[in-house]
Amino acid sequence: MHRDEIADLLEEKYHVLLDWLEHQDDEKWMSGPKNKWTEGQQALHLLKSIKPLNDVLSMPRFMFKYTLGTANREPREYDAIVSDYLEKLENYKKTTTKSRKKLNVPKIQDKRYILTRLQVESKKLQYKTRRISDKNLDTLVLPHPIMGKILIREMLMWCAFHAEYHFKQLQESY
Repeated sequence: MHRDEIADLLEEKYHVLLDWLEHQDDEKWMSGPKNKWTEGQQALHLLKSIKPLNDVLSMPRFMFKYTLGTANREPREYDAIVSDYLEKLENYKKTTTKSRKKLNVPKIQDKRYILTRLQVESKKLQYKTRRISDKNLDTLVLPHPIMGKILIREMLMWCAFHAEYHFKQLQESY
């Protein structure tokens, strides 16, 4: 997938998610179905996953090579990344740790701030996606908490899927 296509996909997935969250009742922000994250927790989780990625992508590229090395394989397509993630996520859920489930419920007063920050961070990620070279997308790797080291191109495609994944969870639960 070309970097402009990835940026467009990120824009589409985050726009749909943010639009849906903005039009939900405020009471759903703080309370959710039993043993499921609230809307606020879902939004906060997405913000906490995209913000560090933006921070890392602002670093000089030599830092990636020095600390993480480079890729030893070709980039995978979107569908392969999604299926690999879903498979590894199932295994990860079976070995749940307390820290994974413990995510504070954001207050209703924080809703506007979190949604605005999520929108800003998604726009930053789109911008950075359009600006990074194809060589760096396909040779530099980043650590993913479940999938291990993956190419930057794959990480960006995963981010788009991640927004879609949580949006589908929200739709099903609410």
